[in-house]
Amino acid sequence: MNLLILGGTVFLGRHTVEAALARGHEVTLFNRGQHGPELFPDVEKLRGNRDGDLSALEGRRWDAVIDPSGYVPRLVTDSARLLAGAVEHYTFVSSLSAYASFAKPNQNEDAPLATMDDPTIEEITGDTYGPLKVLSEQAAQAAMPGRVAVIRPGLIVGPHDPTDRFTYWPVRVAKGGDLLAPAPADYPVEFTDVRDLAEWMVRVAEQRIPGVFNASGPGTPATLGGLLETCQEISHSNASFVWAGEEFLRENEVQPWSQLPLWIGNGPEYDGFSRYDCSRAIGAGLTFRPVAETVAATLGWAQSRPADHTWRAGLSAEREAELLVKLTGDG
Repeated sequence: MNLLILGGTVFLGRHTVEAALARGHEVTLFNRGQHGPELFPDVEKLRGNRDGDLSALEGRRWDAVIDPSGYVPRLVTDSARLLAGAVEHYTFVSSLSAYASFAKPNQNEDAPLATMDDPTIEEITGDTYGPLKVLSEQAAQAAMPGRVAVIRPGLIVGPHDPTDRFTYWPVRVAKGGDLLAPAPADYPVEFTDVRDLAEWMVRVAEQRIPGVFNASGPGTPATLGGLLETCQEISHSNASFVWAGEEFLRENEVQPWSQLPLWIGNGPEYDGFSRYDCSRAIGAGLTFRPVAETVAATLGWAQSRPADHTWRAGLSAEREAELLVKLTGDG
C-alpha cells in the first residue's frame, strides 16, 4: 500500500509510520518539518502547511491517507477535498471528547455529539476541542462519503507521549516512597497503547474500512489501583499508596487530570468517563496488549529522557510532599 500520513513525526503519527513500515508499506509524510525532521530518513517527505499550502499534495496519488493532525474543520475540509480524487480511503483521528456528555456509561458511536454555538470558532480550548473534532469528522465525511474511517480514541499512552498524562504514574511509582493517589482505588480508567492504535489504523487503511469507531482500552476493565500495582510490579518499587478523597483534593485545589492524571472526579456527570463501548472497533480488529507491556515500555522510554525534563502533567515532588503532610498529619 502507498500510504500518505498528514503529520507523522509526533507521537501517534510517529508510531503510525513505524507500524506502516513494519507492514511493508510505502509511506509519504506531509508536514511542516518542524518536529523530528531527522526521523525516517528513507521516507519521502513533502513539505507544506495545512493552513494555506497544500501544493505539495497536488497531482499525486496514494492508496490511503491517515490524518492524526486534523483539529480545525476548515483545514480538514481543505485537505480532504484536495485528496478526494487522489486516495481511496481516509482515516481521520478524532476523540472521545466528540461526545456531548460523560454522564452515561457505555456510550457507543451513536451517542449525541458535542456542539458549539459558533461553528466558525477555530481556537482550540477545553470547551471547543470536542465540537471542533465533530465538525472535522463531518468535513472529512462530506468530502469522501463512504470512504472515511473516523477513529475516536480516549487517552493515548506509551513511548514518546508528549503530554505525560500517563507517564507520570509509572515514573512516580518507580521512585518509591509514599505516593498520593486519588481515591477510590477502584476508580475506572481507560487508555490505549499508541502502538496498538497505530497498527490497527494501518490495517483499517489496508482494508479500506469505513465507519465511526470508539477506540479505547485496555482489553479488560481497568482501575487506577490496578494500574498502580502493575507499575509497582514492573519497577520493583517500594511505593506505598496514600489514597486521598475528592473532598480533600478539591479543598487543596489539586487539578484533576493535569496534576493527578487519569482522575477527573467522582460526580454523576463523570459516570461514563473511561467507560465507553468499543465493541465496534474490537469487531473490526482492534486489539490491546497487556497493561504491563505498556507500563514497561513507557517507563523505559521515560527513563531515557534528560534528567531535567520539564513535566507537563503530575504533581511536583514538593507539592506532593506538602499534600501528604496535610493528609496524614505527619511532619
